[in-house]
This record gives sequence, C-alpha cells and structure tokens, in this order.
Amino acid sequence: MDIIKTISKELEIKTWQAEAVIKLIDEGNTIPFIARYRKEATGSLNDEVLRDFHDRLVYLRNLEEKKAQVLSSINDQGKLTPELKKMIEEALTMVAVDDLYRPYRPKRRTRAIIAKEKGLEPLANILMLQMTSKSMLEEAKLFVSDQKGVATAEEALNGAKDILAEAISDNADYRTYIRRITMNEGKVVSKARDINEKSVYENYYDYEEAVSKMPSHRILAINRGEKLKFLTVKVEAPEEKIIRYLEKKVIRKNNPETEFILRSVVEDSYNRLIGPSVEREVRNELTERAEEGGMKDFGKNLKQLLMQPPISGRVVLGWDPAFRTGCKLAVVDATGKILDTVVIYPTEPQKKIKEAKEILKRLIGKYDITLISLGNGTASRESEMVIVELLKELDTKVEYVIVNEAGASVYSASKLATEEFPEFDVGQRSAASIARRLQDPLAELVKIDPKALGVGQYQHDMNQKRLGEVLNDTVEDCVNRVGVDLNTASASLLEYVSGINKTIAKNIVSYREENGKFKNRRQLLKVPKLGPKAYEQCAGFMRISDGDQPLDGTGVHPESYKEVEALLKVLGYSTEDLRENKLSGLSRQIGDYKAMSETVGIGEITLRDIVKELEKPGRDPRDEMPRPILRTDVLEMKDLKEGMILKGTVRNVIDFGAFVDIGVHQDGLVHISQMTDKKFIRHPMEIVSVGDIVDVKVLSVDLAKKRIQLTMKL
Repeated sequence: MDIIKTISKELEIKTWQAEAVIKLIDEGNTIPFIARYRKEATGSLNDEVLRDFHDRLVYLRNLEEKKAQVLSSINDQGKLTPELKKMIEEALTMVAVDDLYRPYRPKRRTRAIIAKEKGLEPLANILMLQMTSKSMLEEAKLFVSDQKGVATAEEALNGAKDILAEAISDNADYRTYIRRITMNEGKVVSKARDINEKSVYENYYDYEEAVSKMPSHRILAINRGEKLKFLTVKVEAPEEKIIRYLEKKVIRKNNPETEFILRSVVEDSYNRLIGPSVEREVRNELTERAEEGGMKDFGKNLKQLLMQPPISGRVVLGWDPAFRTGCKLAVVDATGKILDTVVIYPTEPQKKIKEAKEILKRLIGKYDITLISLGNGTASRESEMVIVELLKELDTKVEYVIVNEAGASVYSASKLATEEFPEFDVGQRSAASIARRLQDPLAELVKIDPKALGVGQYQHDMNQKRLGEVLNDTVEDCVNRVGVDLNTASASLLEYVSGINKTIAKNIVSYREENGKFKNRRQLLKVPKLGPKAYEQCAGFMRISDGDQPLDGTGVHPESYKEVEALLKVLGYSTEDLRENKLSGLSRQIGDYKAMSETVGIGEITLRDIVKELEKPGRDPRDEMPRPILRTDVLEMKDLKEGMILKGTVRNVIDFGAFVDIGVHQDGLVHISQMTDKKFIRHPMEIVSVGDIVDVKVLSVDLAKKRIQLTMKL
C-alpha cells in the first residue's frame, strides 16, 4: 500500500503535503510546531488536519506491520500463494487482513481440527465436490476406523460436516459480505432483564433500531445499560438472506445426495461460527465508532472550555459554597496570587447572614474586589441569594459570575494543589481555583484531569488510553495556540508546551526559582535536559514580556529573528519599536508580500504570520471568544415562565442537543430539533460550542424532575 497516496486521498490534500508532513513527524517535530512554524512546508495545514493525519499514519503503519507478520506466518507454513500475497498486500483495514489470515491462524483444538486428525478431510472434499452418485453415508463407511477413533459412518459424516462448516466460516469473501449486510440491514435489539426494575435505561427496555442509523449516544447508553445488567443486547442480522447467499456459494451442483447435507452445514456454520463472531465484530465496530465520535465531541467541548477568554486585571473573590462546613472564600489578585482566605456561614444550619455580609464588605473594601466567582455546587443557590442582597447594599459596583466548579474538588485534594498551596486546606484551595478559573481558565484548568471537567458524555465507558490521548492533544493545541508566559507559567501549564515533558517543565520552574526571571529565550538552553531539539519545538510558544529581546514577547520563532530584523530595517524600524507598539500599521507598508519575502529571505506565508505578530505582539486568540455573563441579580427555577427569553452560556454539547446555563442552577436542554429552522443539522456542534452565549426561549419547566426545555428558535 502506498501510505502517502492513501492519506492524501482520504484527507483531500496534495501528495507533496503528505510527504512533507511525514518527513516532519519522523524528524521528531510536534503537531503544534508543524502547524505554526512549518506552514511553508505543509501548505498551511492546520492542527486539526495534522492530528487526523498523524492518527491515520500510525494506523496505516501498524497495518503494514501486521501484513508483514501475517505474510511471514503463512509463508512459514508453506501456504503463501501469489494470489493470497497480493490480496493481503492490497487489504485496506486490519479486519480485512484478519479475515484473510483466519484460515492460517494457529487455532485451539476445534471440532474441525479433531476431525482432520481422524483423517476425515478427504470425506469433506467428496461432500464439497458434490459429484458422488452414492449416498454420503455409504461414502462415510470407508472412513470408519477404530484405530483413528471413528466408530460409525454417522460419526465420520459429522466430522466431515464440521470441517466444511469451519472452511465456510474462514472464507474472507463470505465474512466480508455477511459483515456488510449485517451493518446495512441488521437491527440492534435491547430488552430489559427485569421489566419491573426502575432505571434510567427504561427507554431501552423494549427497543430496536437499524444498525446503520444508530447514533453514538444511543450505542453508548445501551452498552452501559448492558454493562450494569439492566439490559440484554443483541444484533439481529438478516439471517434468511445470509443463509440463501451462503447456500448459493456452497451448493453448486444439483445433487440430491449432497444438497440437503450441505444446507445443514451452511446453517451450522452461520449459527455456530460466523453469526456470533460477526455480531461481536459489528458491536465492536459500532462501539469504536461511537467512542471515536464521543471523544471528538469531548475534545471540541474541552477546547471551547479551555479557550474561554480570561477576565484579567481584576481582583476576584472565589466562593466555594457549602452548608454545614461553611462557604470558603479566597481573595485573588490580578496576577492570581492569594491575598486572603476566610470561612463564612450564611447558609443552613448556622445561617449567620449578617455576620457573613460584614466580612464580605470588609474584604471588598480592603482589596477593591470587583468580581465574585461563585462555584455552582452544593449551597450555590443559597449563596447566590446572599450575594445579590449584598450587592444591593454596596456603594461600589461589584458583579458576580456562576462558575462551573467541575474538577475543583479533584484539584484541591491533589498532590499538585498540596505542593502549590501547602499552607491552605482543601476548601481554601478550591475557592482559589474557582477564582483563578475565571481569571485565566486555561492556566487553571490544565491542572485538572480533563475527564473531571464535565464536558463529555459516557467518558468512563470509553477506551481510557485513547481518550487520554485525544484530550491531551486538545490541551496541547490550546496551550500552544495561546502561548505561555515563561516567567509566571506553572509546571502544569509548561508541560503541554510543544517539546516539553513533565520533567523539563519542573526543571524550568526550578531554574526560574534559583536564577530569577528569564531575560531571554536563549536561557532555556541552560535548563537541564532541555536540548536544541526541545528548544526548537518550544521557543516560539514561550513569551517573555519584559526581557532583553523585544521579539521574545511575540509568537515569532527565534529562527526567524535575523529575517525580522532585516524586514524592520527595510521599513525604517527596529525591534525596540515593538516595546512602544509603533508597528500597528506594518502590513499597509509592505504592499507586495511576495517581493518583500524575497528581499528578506523568508517564505511569504511565514512573513504574513510574522507581520500579524509584530502588529499585535502577544495577542491572545481567546479575546475573540464570547465573554462570560456577569450578573447582578438572581433568577430561580420557579421564576421561569413559558415563553421567557433569556441569555445563557452553553455548558455542554452532546449528540442530541446542548445544555445551557441560564442562571438558575439547573441547566436547560436545547434539543437538536430546537436549534434552528434555517438548515438541517446532523450534530449540535454545527450551531453551538461550549462557552457560547446564546438567546433561548423557555418551552417548559418541570420543577419536580428539575428539567428545563429550551429553544433557540426565537
């Protein structure tokens, strides 16, 4: 197989692009580095295409490796024909290679193997040739042998049937057809183990759906119901059509002595060998496809969550709500440093509201707090009531935001949080995290396992290794797209930078603590274990805002500094003009980019990227994202009325809709059918993403079940 041609065709890219990407990957370059700094070589392929490319490259290389192992094994058995070799070499999937290898794979002792050991293969051949004029029992009598353990003609004939049943089952063409028709025409059927048992899987207690039309979320839901022993699940194939197909392939002569027997062989082969095996394969394929779709959705949701814009330059009060143990507060300055912590008891059972308000007023006055970040956990509703009452009593303007605190408790009890805040307890750390995830969501959320952030679906049922890879890639792409401040970034953030691992990240922080702030990017080469290759990969993503070299504060890679200085000289500037923001209209002065790129000796695509950086040094791509809704008043679920139009924040996007926070502590569901009338959509992500601010109308409110149905069709 020509891997380059295959990937080029699948991803609809040019052959030269595929060749360039493979070369860059094999040289040890990371996807973020290739996407950002090797656009000339790849024709500006973005990180999403490059991730798909990398996954496909790994699969196809593993496929070629498997083919080599299979060919070697069959060759060692002396059974490799030129035709079989060609079929294996041209196979496009692992399943196709498995099908071709099946007859030659070492097996446990099957009924067919035992029959062959008894010398019954010639009898099976007579049956298969369908040319005998004798009855098959007469033919079988010749194979009765005490020495070989064949006592009767019936036993000999049954052994021959077993040999043929396995041969039919091992036929790659038959399996390909049966698998395809089961996928196209089969049904997934689920039944309740106990019809009277209440569960969230009641929708699937007597359910069937075409295999070909089953969406990811229903596949994963049924799988979980089966795993938890609420459901029995099976795939119903078009059995009659399959049996007719096999009979047509196997029964080639009109011989009354063999026809009836071969019909029973076909039925046995399908029911005992092929059917259960293909059902497992179809279930596995459905699950893999559903998981892959679920992982991609999870990755997209995570990306939107991590790329939420930071609210910078404000002193924030983080509020971790609770009842009995009190609400933990942490005051965090504009740089994320904790200034003060305190516990108040405005909620049940103590309900010391007056005392809590006095403490809050003192903190707000002392630290000039302008924003309260309230976690949405237990006692959040009661805490919000207190905050709104307090805001009405203040002379200064203070706003609040309800923050999704998913993962805050996981982080606050972690080894990392203990190292970061050794002097604080779990509650104080949680309050600080709730404040910081508003100030810089990316920097704070990278400290938490993405699976704890509440933006996935059925994530615990998925292949955890693969899910970890997908989410890790997503975090890596986000961190590198934004860039990190080399002098303030935590080790947790640094380890996601291109070319940096956990050990090097810790070494960077240790070097910074021992030697003070980094003055320039070149100092990174003094960090233990950070060699020239790692430096090449990471340097462009590290920012130093007030160092020796003004270009270190931008996304311009050090490998291009010489050319940038030449460019600025041609235009009458120097790198020092960057500090005073004098390069804002640079693009208008260039005019002909092609000619300029030749003058300064740099590619045209790279030149355009560099000019963007020089015009807005250190620009944050998150600034283009919708900002969180800042609130000053409270809304309760009982206040909602049908027809109300509200603003909300998309919290999670799944196959069948999106959950939207409208400020009542119970997210409302916008079903996919309620998203738009303008066009047909296959997935909610075509319309919304996590973090989007949307206008919604209330369709219905069920207070007992705590369900809110919303529509975006206004």
